[in-house]
Amino acid sequence: MPEYDLAFSPNASNEAGFYKLVELTPDLTSLIENAIKNDEDLRLCIKGQSNEDAVICTADKTFGMRSIGLSNTILVVTPVPDNCSAELAEDAVVIRDQLNEVIELVPAVAKLQKLSVLIRDRQYDEGNEEEVEEHDGTVRFTYDEAKSEIQASDAELDKGLRDRRILIINNELRPIAPDYLNRLLELFLNLLVSLSMKHASASVERLSSALAENHEVSRVVSTQIMSWFGEIKDGKWTMDVDAVVKELGLGILRNHRHEPIEKDQLLTQWKTQVGDTFEDTLSLYLLAGNYIEVESLGVHEAPLKYFPASLLPVDPAARFSDLFLTRSKWKVEDLVPFLSDIAVNSKERDKLLLKYCRAVTDSHGIRYTARAQYNG
Repeated sequence: MPEYDLAFSPNASNEAGFYKLVELTPDLTSLIENAIKNDEDLRLCIKGQSNEDAVICTADKTFGMRSIGLSNTILVVTPVPDNCSAELAEDAVVIRDQLNEVIELVPAVAKLQKLSVLIRDRQYDEGNEEEVEEHDGTVRFTYDEAKSEIQASDAELDKGLRDRRILIINNELRPIAPDYLNRLLELFLNLLVSLSMKHASASVERLSSALAENHEVSRVVSTQIMSWFGEIKDGKWTMDVDAVVKELGLGILRNHRHEPIEKDQLLTQWKTQVGDTFEDTLSLYLLAGNYIEVESLGVHEAPLKYFPASLLPVDPAARFSDLFLTRSKWKVEDLVPFLSDIAVNSKERDKLLLKYCRAVTDSHGIRYTARAQYNG
């Protein structure tokens, strides 16, 4: 067994805490090994402000970083640096640091919540589409800044912008007004009929031109909306029918945050908006996670009230607290849609249910109720 002379680095006091040991997940290990094997560039980015827990991002995933204490000290050693004493043998090793912890990486949900705060004063709406004057004091937040500051991979950020209906105009992020978006979607559906185009292969140029000439809708805006609600390829738009129908349904629900709406009334208005072509697509399943049923005695079919998961706290304890303050008992199929944005996968979601909920059986079947307290 080989033997080595050990010595402390002359810079040991300055280098203390300089090194960190990171335990890779199987996915990250494979990603790095494949990049080395195929001689590909690999970019791993650590993100987080001083008041945030750091995350590490690949091109399409986010991992939380947490410190785990080690029972044994690990020494970081290197060959003898040039500035070390000449008295050391050539095959000696120098102790550079001592580690008592390892950074564990765990899959995490992208932290996109800051977006809504940073761009809330820059809403893009009919009548205020143009740039606000520089002296108005409005703080602009750009796409490049978002990639640097938001704790999410580039792919997750792009998906988050689509899901939150945030436009990129001259590199600036601007959320589109929900009512204006619904109006534009109705225009898209009307144009498909008037221009005799199929929703599975509509001309992007003809649609964007018609919106620009007849309704003064910027081509930058219309093409981004098409990309949100379908796929653009070779100048053709394949519309995602479910996504368009869902957004129009949400437009109706948003008007019923306080006063509930009867299901039949919702479906009637919804059918009117989507037209005969797509009325068979209508389903309350599309709106899951955006409403609750207002239960009351003697009512055969409970009316619906707008209650979006996107406006609930992202901290799991606070999220469950709000859910159980709203309703004391939940059916699992009603509760699960409100957890999809705070759980990485179904396994993590089930862990949250076990931690914060108690399953009880009553005359209506299995329901979830709150545990006695919420510990973070």
